[in-house]
Amino acid sequence: MSLQSPINSDHQLARLLQIGVVLEEVVEARAAKHADTGDLGDDVRAFLREAAAESAIHRERLDELIGDLEADSVPFDDVKELVEERYDTGSDFDGVLYDQLCNEETAYKFYDDLIEVLEAADASFSVDREEVLSVLREIRAEEEEGVEEVTALMEAKG
Repeated sequence: MSLQSPINSDHQLARLLQIGVVLEEVVEARAAKHADTGDLGDDVRAFLREAAAESAIHRERLDELIGDLEADSVPFDDVKELVEERYDTGSDFDGVLYDQLCNEETAYKFYDDLIEVLEAADASFSVDREEVLSVLREIRAEEEEGVEEVTALMEAKG
């Protein structure tokens, strides 16, 4: 399912929301892991813990939308294990913040594209489109704030 294709069904919408869940799980797992390793400084460690908590909330909100579409979500423990096995970037300061920046930017772009496609969709869904868009816009705004916070941390430490 491409974000360049129109969304024509509940199934397609659920699949795209599930991608959002996986993105949030990746951000949550990686931020939590980095927050507990390395010599990062209290401000960076606090930011990473906050990012992990925020991603957990985003995941829960997306899970609710997916549940309303009567679809199943991806279990967090499955993604967390995969992330730990495949994406170990170490715990040096620059690597941790760059990794977090990439994750936040990827999530922001995904939600931005999803909102655009959903706004343009002509299909009817079994869920309230405006409610879905409202949730996605709030999450996108928080991801944008995350990008700005990581950038500020990088500049302050740089």
